[in-house]
Amino acid sequence: MVSVYFDTPKHTLARNDVTLRVRHNGDNRLQTIKSGGLASSFRRGEWEHEIKRDVPNLRQARDTALAPLLTKKLKRRLKPVFETHIHRTSVPVRKNGTRIEVALDEGQVRAGRRSAPISELELELKRGKPGDIFELAHEMGKLAPATLSLKSKSERGYGLIENKPAKAVGAEKIRVRRGMSTTDAFRTIGRSVLRHIAANEAAVRRSDSEGVHQMRVGLRRLRAAISLFAKLLGDQETERVKSELKWLTGELAPARDFDVYVRNEIEPLRGGAATGRGMKELADALTSRPTAAFGKAKAAVGSPRYRSLLLDTLQWLENEDWAQHARCYGHPPIERFATEVLARRTKKAMKNAKKIRQLDTQQRHKLRIAAKKLRYASDFFGRLFAGRNAEKRLPSFKARVTDLQDCLGALNDIQVHQNLAPKLAPGKPCAKAPRAQTFAAGVVYGREQSEIEPRLNAADRDARKFLHARPFWT
Repeated sequence: MVSVYFDTPKHTLARNDVTLRVRHNGDNRLQTIKSGGLASSFRRGEWEHEIKRDVPNLRQARDTALAPLLTKKLKRRLKPVFETHIHRTSVPVRKNGTRIEVALDEGQVRAGRRSAPISELELELKRGKPGDIFELAHEMGKLAPATLSLKSKSERGYGLIENKPAKAVGAEKIRVRRGMSTTDAFRTIGRSVLRHIAANEAAVRRSDSEGVHQMRVGLRRLRAAISLFAKLLGDQETERVKSELKWLTGELAPARDFDVYVRNEIEPLRGGAATGRGMKELADALTSRPTAAFGKAKAAVGSPRYRSLLLDTLQWLENEDWAQHARCYGHPPIERFATEVLARRTKKAMKNAKKIRQLDTQQRHKLRIAAKKLRYASDFFGRLFAGRNAEKRLPSFKARVTDLQDCLGALNDIQVHQNLAPKLAPGKPCAKAPRAQTFAAGVVYGREQSEIEPRLNAADRDARKFLHARPFWT
């Protein structure tokens, strides 16, 4: 099968979560329009029509997700942007009365002179219970080391056009809409963040420090979402998912901690005449440490446990167990739920921010986590609040929360580095190196110690600014 995807030069369709393709299968032509993705709905909108030519028949786009975009200008600018060449082997499967189509797709996605291989197993629920399709996926995962992919073929094609097939991927915009139920809102957030996590797997496998960072950000955002919606989530599977997310976060942490330490604390001092003594030796001695830490991260995402984590988390998001608990809690409109969450967490964070100078290291760490969750909540719910006040206050509120979080984060990094210090002692360096390395380690330690008081003063200033932040949800 050859599928040709159409869009404008500025990718208007992609920016609106719509895809348009014409599939060639022998002499047959099938036009398909799809809307949304896993970030917005596990069940995508899809409209198919047989057509006679190789180019789209836009008359058949009426009553589809493409219809609102079909201006005269857009029609003129539609053109092929990439194509896929696929050999598909389809097998119908019946399981517990459920009908599932299993399709093995092997081939390429091509954009101009660029190409990338495709080898994927696609499971499509034709009739029956969604739980059965996950059970089948788990069984297949035991037969081959397949990893859950939340990227469609169209997303791979657009990634190929941008020439960013394996780089670290940042978080996408959360598409929570007014009028959504709380359960749908949580699923929307969860799917989006799970995509963020899975999208950085290739970068982590390549020991890309930014990929490790982005996967950790995704994990923190998903754990924050679970915390924000805690009143809705009370089943045992939620606890198991939380435990597995915490495990993966821990497996990635050493790589990020060592990378930040070497890049932010050691590298800036290597060139100085006064501080350069021993820095090269210290940096060289530490080279094996990040390598081992990145190896640990790479092993984690290559493990069966990681593959099960992705599939289990998606299944958990889609099943009804926690949703039944949510129904017991009630279904307030997402706007009201978000207002309650934002107001309650802001009040608690401000209470601790008022006495930031009296907080010990552990209490400052908890305030940093609270600020981080508040910032994530602003990202998740910010679009729910329309009007001039909300539009003006949201950026200011997020900036003040972010500044406080960053200051507290810098203080936390110093604490992490002090905990790392015993692990940084050289093993068996050459005879001339130990004194120089010890001197260099002392310089780094002294520099960080001298930063504590100025950073506390900065955190105090940012805390006072945060206390005067105006809520964007009222």
